[in-house]
Amino acid sequence: MNRFRPIVIALLLACAWPALAAPPATVADDRPAMPAWDQLTPAQRELLLAPVRERWNGNPGERVRMYEHAQRWRTMTPDQRQRAHRGMRRWSHMNPEQRDEARTLFERSRSMTPEQRKALREQFKAMTPQQRKAWLEQNPPTRP
Repeated sequence: MNRFRPIVIALLLACAWPALAAPPATVADDRPAMPAWDQLTPAQRELLLAPVRERWNGNPGERVRMYEHAQRWRTMTPDQRQRAHRGMRRWSHMNPEQRDEARTLFERSRSMTPEQRKALREQFKAMTPQQRKAWLEQNPPTRP
């Protein structure tokens, strides 16, 4: 569950905080569009906020991190938010091995220049599955 915590928090905050994510004017699958936050009923607002409240109250040690995530989300541009959502969707569809690969690549590339990151991605893509496995064994993720 710890692996999903940042993703779940980001999704809950995007749904629960109106300043962070406004509902679309129309929904593609013909469901009725939701009103602006100020037009939601108290029951609708409670439905959106309850999961965040439960997570906040149930994880006192995570409160600083949750708050920092909310602050960072609020400063993102719409394009950055869209990329973050795409990344969260990709992450949710990964199996544990793919997540370990992604985590390791992210950790190793975090201190690299953009050019070095690009080179690492290209190098990793060019590897055979056996070479990737060997590389990952030599570079294990630091966090589970």
